[in-house]
Amino acid sequence: MNLKNETQTLPPPPGIIGSLKVGFDMVASHITAITLPLALDLLLWLGPHISLNQLIQPVLAQFQSFASGTGISASDIKNAMNMYTQFFQQFNLLGILRTFPIGVPSLMSGEMPLSTPFGTPRIYQVDSLGHLFGLLFLLTIVGWVFGGLYFRWIASLIVPDSFAVIGKTILQTILYSLLWFLLAWMIGVPIGLLLYVLFAINSLVGEGALLLLAFLSMWLIVPIFFSSFGIYLHKQNVFISLFSSFQITRFALPNSSLFVLTMFLIGVGLNFLWAIPDNVSWLTLVGILGHAFIMTALLASSFVYYRDTTAWLQSVFEKLRATTPTPQA
Repeated sequence: MNLKNETQTLPPPPGIIGSLKVGFDMVASHITAITLPLALDLLLWLGPHISLNQLIQPVLAQFQSFASGTGISASDIKNAMNMYTQFFQQFNLLGILRTFPIGVPSLMSGEMPLSTPFGTPRIYQVDSLGHLFGLLFLLTIVGWVFGGLYFRWIASLIVPDSFAVIGKTILQTILYSLLWFLLAWMIGVPIGLLLYVLFAINSLVGEGALLLLAFLSMWLIVPIFFSSFGIYLHKQNVFISLFSSFQITRFALPNSSLFVLTMFLIGVGLNFLWAIPDNVSWLTLVGILGHAFIMTALLASSFVYYRDTTAWLQSVFEKLRATTPTPQA
């Protein structure tokens, strides 16, 4: 009877609205926390571009020559060439600085503007594959480093004593990012090939497999979303942080799923608003500021939710242990 009564009085899990309020208030009172996303977007908007257009044009010419001999219609080839040409003319290699899964959020990495209030930005061409791979490596590492510093900065606002040594934070960030990069290749490539084969056999079979993968990914999104937070809030290493995330998800999945969905809807929904101004207008600066504030506040809210959910689970476990009867000898 006592166990039943104690179980009924367990504290409720942390609320979504409460976490959002604390996160937004925290960033509003420490507005300098938006510095890194603001600086990255200003660089991608007003700064120079690193283009692959000169390097890719010979490849596109060979592709056009090859496609012409395969029986593909001239109109389809022309449309494909126009699409690829436009993409690589606009593509800015500096957008690689917006790294995943840990990185500084950016609005302009998806826009890749060719025009600014100052006119056309200065464009530097990549002229060899060696330079391309070197830049990809360098920009990715820089993106991971600044992403780790950004997460560390926001986490320190939520848990002040989480301000771990910079070197350790950067090392764990790079190890974490490398782990997910390797997993993406080891799992993503075989799954992609399997889906290609299934769609080639029968489109219904392929769509069924894709739907099944979508359901499985919905279950994995939540633990993946929180999987790095232990590094920045509790000074954990990569593997302990991953384990903690899956443990939290196991006991708080419905509420956590709703929280992650709310974060996604707010972030993606407002991105459409921030992208409305034309890139040649100074109103774009309003969108960049709004994006930097909202994304930083959402990250802070996520840290708040993770911190409170961890504390809630500890409280629940302690109450359950206290009310569990000790077996008699």
